[in-house]
Amino acid sequence: MDEGRKRVLGIMAAILAARKLAQYDGGKRVPATVAAISDAVRWAVEIMREIDEKFPAKSGLQKTTLG
Repeated sequence: MDEGRKRVLGIMAAILAARKLAQYDGGKRVPATVAAISDAVRWAVEIMREIDEKFPAKSGLQKTTLG
C-alpha cells in the first residue's frame, strides 16, 4: 500500500474513532480505546474498498491493495 493511501486511511480512521474515543476518560490506553481504534481502522479499510469498487482506477494507473 502506498504512503498516500496510508495517510487517507489514517485520517478516515481518526474521524471514525474520534466520536467513540471522546466518551472515554483521559485517553488512557485501555481495552475499550484499543477496540475503538481497531474498529475505526477496519471501517476505513472497508470504505476504501467500496470506493475502489465504485470508482476503479483509470487504465494505466496501478491499483494498490489494502491490508
